[in-house]
Amino acid sequence: MPLPDIRFSQRRQQAAEQSIAYLMQQGIENRDVISLAAVFVDEATLPVSLVRESIASILTDDADGHRALQYGTTAGFAPLRENLLNHLVRLENCSTSDLNLTADEIIVTSGSQQLLQHLSDVLFDPGDICLVAAPTYFVFLGTLNGVGAKAIAVETDEHGMRMDALEAELARIEQAGDLHRVKMIYLVSSFENPSGVTLADDRRRQVVEIARRWSKEQRILILEDAAYRELRYAGDDGPSIWSYDQNRQFVILAQTFSKSFSPGIRVAYGVLPSDLVSAIHDIKGNFDFGSPNLNQRIICDALQTGNYERHVSSLQSSYRVKRDAMLTAADDFFADIPGVSWLKPSGGLYVWMTLPEEIETGFESPLFKQASRIDGVMYVPGEIFYPQNSPLRRRSQMRLSFGVESRVTIRDGIQRLSQAVRHVMMR
Repeated sequence: MPLPDIRFSQRRQQAAEQSIAYLMQQGIENRDVISLAAVFVDEATLPVSLVRESIASILTDDADGHRALQYGTTAGFAPLRENLLNHLVRLENCSTSDLNLTADEIIVTSGSQQLLQHLSDVLFDPGDICLVAAPTYFVFLGTLNGVGAKAIAVETDEHGMRMDALEAELARIEQAGDLHRVKMIYLVSSFENPSGVTLADDRRRQVVEIARRWSKEQRILILEDAAYRELRYAGDDGPSIWSYDQNRQFVILAQTFSKSFSPGIRVAYGVLPSDLVSAIHDIKGNFDFGSPNLNQRIICDALQTGNYERHVSSLQSSYRVKRDAMLTAADDFFADIPGVSWLKPSGGLYVWMTLPEEIETGFESPLFKQASRIDGVMYVPGEIFYPQNSPLRRRSQMRLSFGVESRVTIRDGIQRLSQAVRHVMMR
């Protein structure tokens, strides 16, 4: 008798064939290919010596070591959450009283993706709506799809999501009778993955006003994903979206140490409206019994000693050089190709390039095959950063990462990519 098939859930079907898994697999299996697609950070910048010293300090005393190696709490290591208040004071350039926040509104997670997943679980029912930028972080699009939520893209420009377009989309949704379905506006506020665009300061204030004004049938929350906030290489830091929500009722602030310290440590945190805390706490407790305790203490130690700030300063210098190398190479090898343009980010890890509309960049496109199999360079197709059925979805864009490769291989990779583009355009 043949073995019966496993009957998978709808959630399993919705989570199938995620692009992130494919990209990470390609990056690992094709070491001889220059990866401008890599989702990893630069290994040379990882704080090995700092972590080694921190662990030694934490484990010096047996009693402290036992506590560090034991289960922690669901909300997170209390001294870390207190230190995160001080960290926010520095980032927001304000006083402790101006934060209007206590450690009880902070929850520590195993990477910011865990927070994004838990928020999706507690807020979205199938058919509910999340408004996102076009383009936006494709992993969160997969998360929304996994809970049956609908992502609706809103038009952007070089200053981020357009507030007039957001208002128009909300009006359209209301006219269709679906405003009660809108649960969230998702924004990567600084150096967005994938475009590198930073949301303009005036739009940060406006989006909070819009969320408040359009919360007619239920509260519309704003999820501010600030994963790249500290990777700034030019200009001054502005206020977060969260800072404009003075009553702390509408904005969820998600930040991570994965990009600014170490992705392997997997420590991030969320600042939540007080009436959302218990919902996230409850679902998180069912998943992990608390994020890794030792890892939280490593971050806590780095913040307390000042090692974290010094490391971020060094990181900014390293990535600034590599960003400049990519932009210079783009000028040298793409400037004479008609119809090609790219954005020049002030921070983050990515450069967003647009080709002529007839040159598709998808995984099955002639360009991707030419670039990855023949010219030996990989990029991320831009189409995956849009909801699949969005009228704003474009198929001729690509995300280029300068995070992993050296200055020399970045330049070589951009030259190879330009060769691939020229080859396809000549067909």
